[in-house]
Amino acid sequence: MLRVAVPNKGSLAGPAAEILREAGYRQRRDERDLVSADPANGVEFFYLRPRDIAVYVGEGTLDVGLTGRDLVLDSRAPVTERLTLGFGQSVFWLAAPVGRFSSPEELDGRRVATAYSAIVEDYFKAQAISAQVTRLDGAVETAVRLGVADAIADVVSTGNTLRQAGLETFGDPLLTSEAVLVTRNGAPDNAGFAVFIRRLQGVLVARAYVMMDYDIRVEQVETACVLTPGIESPTVSPLHREGWVAVRAMVPHDDAHRVMDELYDLGARGILVTNIHACRL
Repeated sequence: MLRVAVPNKGSLAGPAAEILREAGYRQRRDERDLVSADPANGVEFFYLRPRDIAVYVGEGTLDVGLTGRDLVLDSRAPVTERLTLGFGQSVFWLAAPVGRFSSPEELDGRRVATAYSAIVEDYFKAQAISAQVTRLDGAVETAVRLGVADAIADVVSTGNTLRQAGLETFGDPLLTSEAVLVTRNGAPDNAGFAVFIRRLQGVLVARAYVMMDYDIRVEQVETACVLTPGIESPTVSPLHREGWVAVRAMVPHDDAHRVMDELYDLGARGILVTNIHACRL
């Protein structure tokens, strides 16, 4: 049975459970449950602190983990990123009081507070910057005001919390993070892993595309298919109405309305868009 680690709480927990449900896996009914089995699909889920997931996978205790890239790198666990999951996006920045620093090099000999000490230490080492890194649990925005640091390094989504603390980001991002799927370095894949990752990939494609159907005159088919090339090729079927065909193709979700407008201008009619719940390509 494939053993999968899933975030127990935090911003990744809900989206992780949702993508697994969309992939056809049964999830726990009670948030207090720490283990949930899905024997029909050969998977057992373990609900853990997001920060601990890479450690369990790296030790070989569990086969697969869903967690954030920032947490994976900060754990320094021997794991390999196998798939990006399209949620939990964030950016890791250096921040300090407005106008105090303009580049990371100015932190040489300074104190930097963070909840991600391994990431920051590795970054400073790569940049040959000698800074004192202080690890703090939880929010670090008050570290400068309380006198324990000259700057901070933290994951930033909107930047509102930083602004409220009188801080601004500087330099380039240290890291761009999102939810990822990881397995242990060098370990052979569990027998059920191929099916598991294929299901998740199917959900990601289904979220990114819609199915578009439309009718169009035969002489406009080639031009229309340029607008809707599909994944491999559109499906073109003859209609009872002479000189017309029906076309079906997958179209990127974000482009759907623009493509519909262009098809209509080309003469297409009966243009329909439907969501894709799952797929295998």
